[in-house]
Amino acid sequence: MTVPPTNLGPAARLNRPASPRASARLGPAARLRRIALNLAALVVLAVSVFPVYWMVITAFKPTTEIQSETPGFWPAHPTLDHFATAMSADGFRLFWRNSLAVTLGAVLLALVVALLAAFAVARMRWRGRRAFILMVFIAQMAPWEALLVAMFIIARDTGMLDRLSMLTLIYFMITLPFTIITLRGFIAAIPPELEEAALMDGCTRAAAFRRVVFPLLAPGLMATSLFGFITAWNEFAFANALIIKSQDDRTLPVWLSSFGNVFGTDWGATMAAATLFMLPVLLVFLVLQRRVTSGMIAGAVKG
Repeated sequence: MTVPPTNLGPAARLNRPASPRASARLGPAARLRRIALNLAALVVLAVSVFPVYWMVITAFKPTTEIQSETPGFWPAHPTLDHFATAMSADGFRLFWRNSLAVTLGAVLLALVVALLAAFAVARMRWRGRRAFILMVFIAQMAPWEALLVAMFIIARDTGMLDRLSMLTLIYFMITLPFTIITLRGFIAAIPPELEEAALMDGCTRAAAFRRVVFPLLAPGLMATSLFGFITAWNEFAFANALIIKSQDDRTLPVWLSSFGNVFGTDWGATMAAATLFMLPVLLVFLVLQRRVTSGMIAGAVKG
């Protein structure tokens, strides 16, 4: 028999969610506070998005509109000439491939190593486990730019200067601590009873991980790989310091920093090159959007 809401105890009535009518009867102070928060969110959104918007529309504007004293918030005569100029520039396709190869290599290495380390930290109990976790957190908090001189000396003494393989290893080290920390949360959120049930059904630990844990980790792997991709794709300092003589091994951020010097005041081509540089990350995010959202939610709690 269903108990009428009027017969519920005081605690139950307090915990009961408010009805739409009750929400509509908010006081003036509450409504004003909600409006202020919404306006603040819109201001933050506008400040964050407007530079990117201005970069994109500038890439589509003719040079006469870019140099006009009256700025326009939409190109009156859109053109693709600046994109053609950027894509036909010396080294664009080569440096784009270099960036993609280094980024994908670093992310894949970080995912493999971090997955094993995160599983050991989240599922096993061993001496030094807490110290290991603390060291990973310290490595994540350390500014990697402070190690630039040390990395340069190591690369010089080992003969790894001007090599994309050295850059891949450095990006791997940069993204590894964050990947371990994030995947540890995802693995901890998966109930260990699922693995135990697979073991009781005759699976080995490796088979239980492959058939049970790994499919459930797919959203977490997508989210982690996206953030690692963004970090490695946008990195500039190490790429600029370690690739000196071999101009063919430069990455896209380094090429983009000198793009304006080649074309002088051609801001349209510069903005088009920056837009093209942003496209891979945007496309990866759009493809993995649903997986990333569910993965971020799943990794936020321990189930």
